[in-house]
Amino acid sequence: MDLTLIGNGIEKKVDRQDIVDFEMLLRSHPQAQEGDSMPLEHYFTNGIYVRQITIPKGTILVGKIHKHEHPNFLLKGTVQVATEEGVKTLEAPCFMISPSGTKRAVTALTEVVWTTIHHNPSNTQDLVKLEDEIIAKSYDEYDNFIANKLKPTFYQRCINFVKQLKLKNK
Repeated sequence: MDLTLIGNGIEKKVDRQDIVDFEMLLRSHPQAQEGDSMPLEHYFTNGIYVRQITIPKGTILVGKIHKHEHPNFLLKGTVQVATEEGVKTLEAPCFMISPSGTKRAVTALTEVVWTTIHHNPSNTQDLVKLEDEIIAKSYDEYDNFIANKLKPTFYQRCINFVKQLKLKNK
């Protein structure tokens, strides 16, 4: 399946809903597999979690929504990737920074080795806990995460209020 052909064979800009719809379509296929069923390797060092996946040639998958920007290394192979930024073909060796909120639909044109690096401040090696920290299960969860992350704390609002009073009284 060619990811540039979305919607009745007509190439168009890919949006969040296209990727979610494509993921639902893939999941409905009788031979569908979850991404975690592919060969994964996990590495840990102080404050960092490294995840490496080997994707067999011909595999079509949709990745997860990452809460934080993070580095990616395509170490081997060629993929066609669809994100909200468009559809492109990437060939190893390749390095990129994924912005937070990125979700990809990927076709492995060859066998692929893809590595992501994530911040792990608690140094946990519990993959369930790590996934809760770095992955949003839906775009709604991601949007709420970002809204809460950007929302000033009560303390920050108090400090800003005091600063405004001082400026006003000068």
